[in-house]
Amino acid sequence: MSNFSLNNRAGNYFMIDNRKQIILFFFFTIGLIYTGRLMYLQVIDNKYQSIDGGSAIRREIQIPLRGQIYDRNGKLMVANVEVYDMYVTPGKVNNLDTLRFCSLLGIERNFFDSTMAVASKYSFNRASVFTRQLSKESFARIADAMVSFSGFHFEQSFFRTYPGNTMSNALGYIAEIPKEQFEGQTYYRKGDYIGLSGIEKQYEKELRGTRGVRFKMMDVHQVDKGSYAEGEFDTLATIGTNLYSSIDLAVQQLADSLFDGKVGGVVAIEPQTGEILAMGSYPTYNPNSLSGREFSANFKALSRDPDKPLINRTTSSFYRPGSTFKLVQASVGLQIGAITPSSSFFLSAPPGCHGHSAYHMSNLHNAVQKSCNKYFYHVFRKILSDESGSSSFAASRKGLQRWHDMVQLFGFGVKLGVDIPGEKEGLLPTVERYDKVYGANQWKFSNVYSLSIGEGELGVNVLKLANVAAVIANKGYWLTPHLVKGIGQRNGGIDKELTKVHKTGIEPRHFEALYEGMQDAVERGTVNTYRGVIPDIAVCGKTGTSQNKKGKDHSIFIAFAPRENPKIAIAVVVENGGFGGSAAAPIASLMIEQYIKGKIERRAVAEQVKALNFSTTASQKAAKPILQ
Repeated sequence: MSNFSLNNRAGNYFMIDNRKQIILFFFFTIGLIYTGRLMYLQVIDNKYQSIDGGSAIRREIQIPLRGQIYDRNGKLMVANVEVYDMYVTPGKVNNLDTLRFCSLLGIERNFFDSTMAVASKYSFNRASVFTRQLSKESFARIADAMVSFSGFHFEQSFFRTYPGNTMSNALGYIAEIPKEQFEGQTYYRKGDYIGLSGIEKQYEKELRGTRGVRFKMMDVHQVDKGSYAEGEFDTLATIGTNLYSSIDLAVQQLADSLFDGKVGGVVAIEPQTGEILAMGSYPTYNPNSLSGREFSANFKALSRDPDKPLINRTTSSFYRPGSTFKLVQASVGLQIGAITPSSSFFLSAPPGCHGHSAYHMSNLHNAVQKSCNKYFYHVFRKILSDESGSSSFAASRKGLQRWHDMVQLFGFGVKLGVDIPGEKEGLLPTVERYDKVYGANQWKFSNVYSLSIGEGELGVNVLKLANVAAVIANKGYWLTPHLVKGIGQRNGGIDKELTKVHKTGIEPRHFEALYEGMQDAVERGTVNTYRGVIPDIAVCGKTGTSQNKKGKDHSIFIAFAPRENPKIAIAVVVENGGFGGSAAAPIASLMIEQYIKGKIERRAVAEQVKALNFSTTASQKAAKPILQ
């Protein structure tokens, strides 16, 4: 081997050896830096030593006040009251004088034992709630004495109050986080409050705010010696964001008074925006009963109530729409050319067509005004027929599919997207459903004709009925109904989906054809004129009587007002209220008056409506055909 090769190889070894030394030196230097820093933090710097040891430092969570909720006019609907919660860390409880402790707090020994057992099972070294919602006065009374009891500490908290005392189902409630929600997350502690229904649940992240942390120096007797390190490591809590709802509190409270002694629901919407002006489910309950120390007992009582006040009937209970559905039927028929406003049908007998005599030749205006069942029987038959007028198996199947797709655009059979949890889709029959029941190509119009007047396999909630009124008021479109119009401000900040426009595909001129009949239905038709007509306001409405096999039928009414530039669309359902014009229509009429005029001038009518009572026994209520 040549000298050149040997020298070259030696040079390479030397270079590799230098690189190794450089790399080793680099890692050794980094190691020294980390080791030195760790020694400084753990041995030299007593600040971090104290925090790590925890013997003299208490870490306190600062719970922020929850965001408040206002109505559309700035009236307070949901507020907070500051209280104190007591926490216990079982591992730090030493030499406890149990009898003195129980006497100080005014609690029973069995409560103490059971609560400590639960806390110990959860964690021996982590704090959990011992008792909740001590008032400022109670806290002040026992605070000094509590220094004698190690392992216990207080955190400032709050509970909800409801100045408006209304809309319990839609607003919802807060309670301790359930076990299934607690597991698998890191933000909430055991015993923390969280929104469990309604707006409180839907807007939990906005309402809850951001928690803070404060470190406090404690002596061996757990006496507070002040802020640790002058608050250098503290973080401030951030108050939750206020919500501004679309609710008109005066209209909402009027609905509560009018529904006294009645079961059902009401929803009112501003048509041009989709903002919900009122949403009431009845019978209701005092929302304050589910806020405070008696939550568990009150919730249990409400859940056992045969009237089911915890169910939000406006979004969860289904009713057959009855004759109110005739407006949708007419719209579809007009759009596809099955009828025109002047279309007439030979009506062979008076039943099912209020105020008509036998052999009367009707038209769309009269049919809407008098709610003529047989007229809409013919309309639906023509919708399902083919171009030749045949209603054969094949023609009915094809016609029903087209009908289904058009009706669905009104919001039937789908969720509207309202901003509270629990909304259900409802029922809108499909071709597949009838194929399953009767067999493919084994059914036709004669099997499904009950759909013509809103009966049969249709199921809607009160919200959908109000949305139909909004569609007609807007002449063919609707915006997603929503309860919150502003987050942190009067208007704006809400999800864009809540302002989305949904088009039905029905031309505006076809809705105009319905208006005259709807106005006449209120002024000289199926509505009780004395209770339904509002002086100086043109109301367009439609009554409905939803069939009920057990007990009286359900009373339904949908409307919008005024006729020109509508400001409110409304739906009212009164269970077992009978004819739509006798129970539901007067309630809607008074709420329209309150919203548009800002007051009730027909006080005699209001008192008469309040006096109406459609209560039934618990057994009858259990038998009602409400599809849950």
